[in-house]
Formats: sequence, C-alpha cells, structure tokens
Amino acid sequence: MVNQLLLNGIIAGSIYSLVALGFALIYQTTRFFHFAHGAVYTFGAYLAFLFYIQLGLDRWLAFPLACLATMVVGVGLEVVVYKSMRNRKATDLTLLIASLGLYIVLQNIISMIWGDDTKTMRTGEVVEGHEIFGARITDIQIAIIITSIMLITLTALIMTQTKFGKALRALANDSELARLSGINSDRYIMYAFAIGSFLAAVAAIMISFDTDMTPTMGFNALVMGVIAVIVGGIGSLPGAALGGLFIGLAQNLGVWQLPSKWQDTIAFVILILFLLFRPYGILGKKPQKVQI
Repeated sequence: MVNQLLLNGIIAGSIYSLVALGFALIYQTTRFFHFAHGAVYTFGAYLAFLFYIQLGLDRWLAFPLACLATMVVGVGLEVVVYKSMRNRKATDLTLLIASLGLYIVLQNIISMIWGDDTKTMRTGEVVEGHEIFGARITDIQIAIIITSIMLITLTALIMTQTKFGKALRALANDSELARLSGINSDRYIMYAFAIGSFLAAVAAIMISFDTDMTPTMGFNALVMGVIAVIVGGIGSLPGAALGGLFIGLAQNLGVWQLPSKWQDTIAFVILILFLLFRPYGILGKKPQKVQI
C-alpha cells in the first residue's frame, strides 16, 4: 500500500515538476504570474488529440507537432498580448489580470472546438502494468517519470552550461542590467515562453494518456504548479522541480490516512504552512536585511 502511494506520488510529482518548471522559467524572466500557462498546458493535450486521433498521424509525428504548436500558442500570447502591454508600461498586476482573462478565453476556445466531454488518446488494450516492490506501474507512467527526469536535467544543463541559459539567468536576476549589457530582453522572454510552453505540452500529453483530458484539466495543473513554485522557492528553477515532487508525494501519501478528495486540501495546507514559516521556500534564498 505505502509503496503504491509512494509511486503514485512520484508520478504526480513528475507532472507537477514539469508544469512548475515552465511556469517558474516564465516568471523569472517576466516577474508576473502567467496564469494562462494552464490553458497552454490544456492546448498541448488537445493539439496532440487533433494530430493523433482526429488526423490519424503517427504518434512520433503527432506529438512533436503538438509540442511545436503549443510553443506557438505560448509565444503568441507573449508577442501579441504581453509584449504589447509591457510596451505600454503595464504593471505586473495588470499583466496578471490579463493572464487570467487569457486563461478563460483559451479554455472556452478549447470547449468550442472540441466540446466539454472527456476525450482519450488511449487506443490500445488496457494492461495491468508492471509490479515493482509490490506496486503497479504502467508503461506510460514509467515514461512520465523518465521523460520528466530527462527534461528537468536538460533544462538545468541549458540554464547553467550554455550562453543562452546564462543570458536568461542574467535577465532574471536584473533585467535592467541585462539590457545595458546588450541582452535583448524581448527575445529572451519569448524564448522563455517557448521553453515553458514546450514543457507544459509534454506534461499534458503524457498525463492525457494516463487519465484522459477535459477542457478544465489545466486548472488543477496550474494550481499545483504555482504551489510547487512557491513551496520550492520563487526564483529557483531546481526549487520548482523539487516543489512539484514534494507536493505530489505529500498528496498521495496523505491519502493513506485521509480520503482521496483531500488531496487538493493537503497541497493548500502545505502552501499555507510554507507561507507562514518558510515563505522563501525550500531552495529559495532568505532576504537579507541591509543595515545602514
């Protein structure tokens, strides 16, 4: 029982980590909460459904196309909406409110195109799964864990070992100084939206094979991603990934003693505890007091 709950927590945490990592990357470069990220996540799943089920493309072509199309959606929001608002000196609060509006608009567009009923991309026979230390895990769940580890590792390497990643980190640390150093902030913000949207699409496609999809699926993923970012430490990409895993494990181990409907409550209780006692998160840096 405990091994199964632990494994379920790792699977859920892997999805949360990808969503949180993309969300945190966008937040670091823009300094506002991109709530429409939840709708971009949903678009990833439904675009995969379009290419794979409705158009009948091979999965090895359909899923990369869905990820690329989702990147276009995410970058389009940045170029058409957010960049225009920044050029008009919009505040972070204004951008946040706009992102909420975009989330609602995009979710309704998905409902208009594909309907509100549950969709599935599972076309094969239902299999029992593999047994690991008394717990059951399916092939897609194994793929979720492995893919999450690979993408988190790749993102970490890009951010720490490449000139591109260093420019993104410079923009996140001090946008004004980065601009003075010759970094094109608008271009790198666009790159951040592209990477974040790609990570969201991968997470959405994988979870859709495990639990199907609905137009509202992005809301829960967004909420858990935001909680993971705060718990892991705002401003820390490794913290966002760690926070996602922590929340996934806590939710699933918590239902060992509580009904499953308490999973979301467990996540919010953890959020409140961190805000009260460790507001800078697991890997976030505690603000230093400056004495004059």
